[in-house]
Amino acid sequence: AVEFAADVLNEKCGSRLVLNHVTSRWGALVLIALLDGTLRFSALRRRIGGVSERMLTQSLRLLEDDGLIERIAHQVVPPHVDYRLTPMGSEVALKVLALAQCVESNLDKIMQSRKLRAEER
Repeated sequence: AVEFAADVLNEKCGSRLVLNHVTSRWGALVLIALLDGTLRFSALRRRIGGVSERMLTQSLRLLEDDGLIERIAHQVVPPHVDYRLTPMGSEVALKVLALAQCVESNLDKIMQSRKLRAEER
């Protein structure tokens, strides 16, 4: 079996694509929202303020393709679809949440830095 050494700093490394999905604005928020448990599309859209139906659908498909979320389609009328994290998705989502919490806890300092930089220009 051929093994691949992941090297996100290498432009040809496949992990860059997944990292892009995970750290995109909507991808990160989907992962964080699903930490609360299984959600239907409409509930997920309400939970993530400002996301369009198109962008949510696109993010869900990418994260599903990456094996981070699972789409469960129930055979009922009207159609009912749930989304939940896979075990790997939960692991990634917890790390994304930690990053978001770090940013949130430093938001005052970040905004002050932005203000100072803007004044210097």
